[in-house]
Amino acid sequence: MDVRDWQIVRSTPLFGAMSQDVAQSIIGTQPVRSYEKQTQLFQQGEPATCFFLVLDGWVKLYRSTPDGHEVIVGVFKRGETFAEAAIFLGGRYPVSAEVVTSARLLRVDGEILRRRIREQPDLALSMLASASAHLKLLVEQIEKIKILSAPQRIADFLVGLSPVRQGATIIELPYEKALIANRLGMKPESFSRALVKLRPLGISVDRDRVTVADVQLLVRFAEAVDREEEGF
Repeated sequence: MDVRDWQIVRSTPLFGAMSQDVAQSIIGTQPVRSYEKQTQLFQQGEPATCFFLVLDGWVKLYRSTPDGHEVIVGVFKRGETFAEAAIFLGGRYPVSAEVVTSARLLRVDGEILRRRIREQPDLALSMLASASAHLKLLVEQIEKIKILSAPQRIADFLVGLSPVRQGATIIELPYEKALIANRLGMKPESFSRALVKLRPLGISVDRDRVTVADVQLLVRFAEAVDREEEGF
């Protein structure tokens, strides 16, 4: 790994809470691997032998329902880890993972981490820090689905992708609209209708490119408590 990769590793709650030497001993000489879109990393129910850190790209975690539908549990980006808790919880992955864009991932051996925690129990605090970060994100995701309208959820998602917090900008959607809709708790047709409702806010969409006339206007709309005041 290069210096930039190590900076990403050290920025995570899991590896940032431990010393550089310990982090290096856990990661060892694991190579950074490149993955093509739609690569399956693991399947729900498989033995959990490793976890991953995203260095570039996006990965989705999902569960399959009995009727064959996918329920998105999370979508992970650069600087985020996933599946580390699974190596301690029954030893099997509770979800499936698939690469949704081309990606560079660091695969970390679960047994090495378990062994280091047995040798240094204080490392369990790093796991707690990582688990707390995941729980916080999950609670925020559920809260937004429960409280925000469909247009607000999309506005909040776009704000999270925006490189600026005021003025105009252009945002490239990182993955397919159907996956974005699933992540935001709506069906693709509801997602399309909600996008149309954002046009009065200066939002225009051309394929995967979203033009925002005023990011601050989008922020205010996403954070509005009374949706009727915004005309939606």
